Amino acid sequence: MLKRVLIANRGEIAVRIIRACRELEIETVAVCSTADKDSLHCQLATRAVCIGGPRASESYLRRENILTAAVATGCDSIHPGYGFLSEDPGFAREAEEAGLIFIGPPPAVIERMGRKAQARALMMSCGVPVVPGSPGTVETAKEAEAIAGELGWPVLIKASAGGGGRGMRRADGPQQLAPAFEAARAEAESCFGDSTLYLEKLILRPKHVEFQILADSQGNVIHLGERDCSLQRRNQKLMEESPCKALSPALRREMGEAAVKAARAAGYRGAGTVEFVLDQATGAYYFIEMNTRIQVEHPVTELRTGVDLVKEQLRVAAGLPLSARQEEVAFSGHVIECRVNAEDPAKNFLPCPGRVEFLHLPGGPGVRVDTMLYTGYTASPYYDPMVAKVIVQGATRLEAIRRMRRALEELMIRGFTTNQGLAYLILYHPDYMKGQYDTGFLEDHLEELLALEQKAGGIF
Repeated sequence: MLKRVLIANRGEIAVRIIRACRELEIETVAVCSTADKDSLHCQLATRAVCIGGPRASESYLRRENILTAAVATGCDSIHPGYGFLSEDPGFAREAEEAGLIFIGPPPAVIERMGRKAQARALMMSCGVPVVPGSPGTVETAKEAEAIAGELGWPVLIKASAGGGGRGMRRADGPQQLAPAFEAARAEAESCFGDSTLYLEKLILRPKHVEFQILADSQGNVIHLGERDCSLQRRNQKLMEESPCKALSPALRREMGEAAVKAARAAGYRGAGTVEFVLDQATGAYYFIEMNTRIQVEHPVTELRTGVDLVKEQLRVAAGLPLSARQEEVAFSGHVIECRVNAEDPAKNFLPCPGRVEFLHLPGGPGVRVDTMLYTGYTASPYYDPMVAKVIVQGATRLEAIRRMRRALEELMIRGFTTNQGLAYLILYHPDYMKGQYDTGFLEDHLEELLALEQKAGGIF
C-alpha cells in the first residue's frame, strides 16, 4: 500500500481524500495557496505546504511547485482530485518522471480521452454510439457552418480539451455560428490553453446520464451504475441522483456494458466516468466524453453501492486488484446529491463568498455532507463557489426527496448567500418530483422558482 500521498487539490475533495487515506493509515501532505493556509484540509493532513499565491495560476496550477513539495516531503504518490491539474497529462507524466505514482489513469489515456475529437474516434472504432458530429476538429467558423448545415441545426460547438461546461456554445442557425465559434474558441484557450474545437449535433432536451467505472492494472473493468446529472445551469451540474428514472433495466444494462467497453478501449486504470446523453424522444443514447478523474458527484455512487471510490483509487494505484467483481456490485435505494454553492441565483448566480459566521450541518439516517466549511472559515473568491455537497439516501425516490428537503431545512450557513433556497424549491416542483426533467429544466423554470423564493421573503 502507499505510504505518503500528496493531495494536489483543495476544499472538500482534499478533505475527502485525507479521510480515506487516514482510514488506510496512509500519511498525507496537503498543499495550499496563501488564501487557503487556514483551510480544513491543511488542518487534517499530516503535513501542509504552501505552494504559492492565492490565484490558482500561482499555486494549484503550478506543476513545478507541487512536484517539488511532493519530493521534498518524501511522498510516494500524488492524488490530483478533480479540477486543476487532474486531467493534465503533462502533470501526470512529470509526476511519474519524478518517481511518484500518479493516482489516476496513465498519462497517455488522459491525453487520449481529454482530446474529445480523438475520444469520439476511439468510441466509434469500438462500437460505442457517439453524437453525430464533425469527423475531427474544426479550424474555422466557415468550415463549422458547412458541417452544421449537413448535421442540421442546432449544433453544439465544443472545446476538444477540458470539460466542466467551459468552451461550449450553442448555435441555432448560421447567423449565430460565427460569434458562438469565436466565443467558444476564446474560452477554450483561456481555460485549457487549447483553442481547438469540434462540432456535435445538439440533442434537444436530453437526459445527461453518466456511468461510474473502475479498472485495475490486472485487466478488471467494472461499472457501478449510473447517475442522472440532467439538472444543470450553464452546462454545470447542480443536483444528481441515482438510479435514473428514465432508464429501463434493459437500457441500463446496455449503457453499463457500453461504459465498460469504452474504458477497455481507452486502456483505462482507476476511477473514471463515461458520460452519455439520452435522447428521450427516440431512446437512443450517445457517448459525449470520459472524465479521467474522480467526479464531484462520486458520493452518489458510494452511498448506492457501498463502494469507497477513493479507497479503490488508492488500491489500484498501489497495484492491487479491485475489491469487487461486476456480479458482486449491489445497489441499494435511491440517492440524491445537492451542490451548495456560494452564489446568488437571483443575481445571475453571482459568486458571493465570505466568512462563515455560523454553521450547522444536517445529520440523521441516510444523510452525508462533504464540505470544508467550519465556523470562522472564509470561503475564498479565487476558486469554484461550491462549498458543500449534501447527499441523502432513501429506500425510494420519494423518501430520498423528502430526506433531502429535511436535510436542507437543517443546513445553516450564515455569512454569505448560497443556492440552498433554489435547490429546496426544485425538490417541490411537480416535474422534478415525477422525474420528468431534462437538461433544460432550470432554464425553463428559473424565473418561476426565483419568484416563489422572493415571494416567500427567502427560504432560509
